[in-house]
Order: sequence, then structure tokens, then C-alpha cells
Amino acid sequence: MKGVLKQALVRRPSPRIAEGEVTHIDRIPMDVERAFVQYEQYLVILQAHGYELVQVAEAPQHPDGLFVEDAVFIVPNGLAIITRPGALSRRGEIETVALTLADLDIRSVAITDPGTLDGGDVLVTDRHVFIGDTSRSNAAAVEQVDTHVKPFGRAAIGVPVTGCLHLKSAITSLPDGSLLGVPGWVDLEWFRNLGYIVHEAADESGGDVLCLGQTVVLPASAEATGQQVRALGFPVELIDVSELQKIEAGVTCMSVLL
Repeated sequence: MKGVLKQALVRRPSPRIAEGEVTHIDRIPMDVERAFVQYEQYLVILQAHGYELVQVAEAPQHPDGLFVEDAVFIVPNGLAIITRPGALSRRGEIETVALTLADLDIRSVAITDPGTLDGGDVLVTDRHVFIGDTSRSNAAAVEQVDTHVKPFGRAAIGVPVTGCLHLKSAITSLPDGSLLGVPGWVDLEWFRNLGYIVHEAADESGGDVLCLGQTVVLPASAEATGQQVRALGFPVELIDVSELQKIEAGVTCMSVLL
């Protein structure tokens, strides 16, 4: 990356955002204007923590285009893995993300047919790349990711997910490498058996957190989980993403930290 230490890949929402895919919740009317305001507040938090925003070309024809995390994830060695979204309506989001990565001189590989993979299903730790077994991501993608990450000392493993759209709706990492998960949406004991410290989130929306250095960003709806995280010694910022949650948004899905 061209001389910049902290960058965040983002894409502005489509005017059609209210038409975004929903899988595990009922569709609720969205206040689009308020959703755009909440998104701008999300960008302000990224910038306040020193991230330069790298804008992917807008995609007004793609209601879910702002969820750039679903199009690519980064393995800490600097390799970008471009996904192949499980929803056919989202496959067209990938091309502009790949072009942006090329402009940044970031090496990338791509998931290919028959693999399907949403980046929201990918949780990268120091030892593993966990991939949610969901309606959006399949075993063929796990095999492909495993091939790409094995040279860097990681193994890709599929993880059953229930009750939510993506793996990272159910469980994410805290700054110290421990995990924070929603009981019942993913088997937390399974992660403990692999040697991870796992904390149980007090809120259903508390499993998806965004770590900006030592600061942990959570949705305002996860206030009780925020108190838990503060008790663990991490600064916490809560952000209102209530309109965006109507299309199953979390705080990780709207950016990719490079």
C-alpha cells in the first residue's frame, strides 16, 4: 500500500439500500435518509481513529453494495481474498472492489465456482480462518481458502451457524485475541476446545464488534455487551446503526481494514 499505514475500504450506500437482502429477519420499512446519516457517522468513527477512507466506486444498482466486507477479506500477511457472494444479486459488487485493490497494489486471489463465500462469514484469527456454514458460504469455498492460507500458517475451518446471517454476526475477535460470541448462534464451546478464550455477549447484536486498535465499536443496541467489554479493559464506542440493522448490517460489514 502506497505509504499509508491505516486505510479502510468503504463504499457509499445505494439509493436502493432499503431493497437489500434479508434472510433471518422480516423486512421492516427503512428510513433511508436516516440510514445514510448513520452510515456517515460510521465513517466519522473510522476517520477519528486514523483511517484514511478508500472509496470503492459507487454501485447504485446494488442495494447491498455498502457491505464491502462481503466482497473481500484480508489475511494478515497482506493477501486479499476476493469472494464469490452466495446471493446472485450481489455477484456484480465484486469487480469494482477488485479494481480498487489492484490500484492499491494489494495482491489478491479469488474464490471460484463452485465456491460461494460472503466475507461476513470469515473470521480471521492468529491460527485459523473460520468460515460460517451458512446459506451464503459453502464447503467448496472453505477448501479454496484453506489452500490460499496454509502457506501462511493458518487453516480454514467451516463452522455451523444458526439464527443469524453470517458467522461474524455471531462471533468476532476482541483486541487481545479472545472471542466474543452470541450463545445459541454458534457453538462457543467448540472454539474453547480449540484453545480460545470466549466471552458470551449479553445482547444478540453484541457478537459483531469492530476493533479499531484497542477500541471496540459496537452497535448502540448492544449496550450491555459494551459494559462487558469495558469491564475487560477496552475502550468502547457505541454507534446507532438501527436503520442499517433492518437489512442485517453489523459494524464490521461496512468496511475492510487494510
